[in-house]
Amino acid sequence: MTEPRTLDQLSPGQKATVKKVGGQGAVRRRLMDMGVVNGVEIELIKAAPLGDPLEFRLRGYHLSLRKNEAQQIEIN
Repeated sequence: MTEPRTLDQLSPGQKATVKKVGGQGAVRRRLMDMGVVNGVEIELIKAAPLGDPLEFRLRGYHLSLRKNEAQQIEIN
């Protein structure tokens, strides 16, 4: 079985659908409050020069996430 793909593996301009929001506690709740939930389409806009943070577009707005946060979000 292959490892699940995570949000940090997207290339700029690539879109995916959120499959599962991992993590626990306040971080998971914060991601879900910002609209990162199962079934939402998300697109990587760009990454900072050193690769952290990453800028995404979802639900009509832009969201910046740290790479370790993006690694907790499984995608299709």
